[in-house]
Amino acid sequence: MALLILGLLLWWGGHLFKRLAPDMRAAMGNAGRGVVALVLVASIVLMVLGYRGTEFIHVWAPPSFMVHINNLLVLIAIWMMSPAPKKGALLNGMRHPMLAGFKLWAVAHLLVNGDLASIILFGGLLAWAVTEVIVINRSEPDWQPGPKGTLAKDGMFFLASIVLLAVIGYVHGLIGPAPFPG
Repeated sequence: MALLILGLLLWWGGHLFKRLAPDMRAAMGNAGRGVVALVLVASIVLMVLGYRGTEFIHVWAPPSFMVHINNLLVLIAIWMMSPAPKKGALLNGMRHPMLAGFKLWAVAHLLVNGDLASIILFGGLLAWAVTEVIVINRSEPDWQPGPKGTLAKDGMFFLASIVLLAVIGYVHGLIGPAPFPG
């Protein structure tokens, strides 16, 4: 559990470092990008090792139909994190589509995982995404959407998201629980 929590703390710190300590980050110059990238990679490794190494502590039992809701939400999250918000029309006016997609992904995983490690991991990542939106909005209050794209691009990226969901689901099933029922 300690590795999982340490990984979450590094994730938060790596992402919020630029906004909470801008002078320190600026003093690091381009080398700071590499440092932050290493911190984020280390955070992911620690979260994975911590999650996999934590004993299962049952908190609640999600109903079986939640798997379908999870998969639908993850599909929408993948689409929101694709280039669709910048090149499509449907998400053009949304300020933080990637973070909204990330939040949706985290919520989807909270719906299907009722153990303590999952609640800490996905709840911690959800809380980070909410905090990140607040911090960005406060530090950069003036925002205007870019040029509106086309519905055809939205459709193209949605189809690509379906393919990506299938690939992610296949790999997910190889290294962990199978996300697709049957």
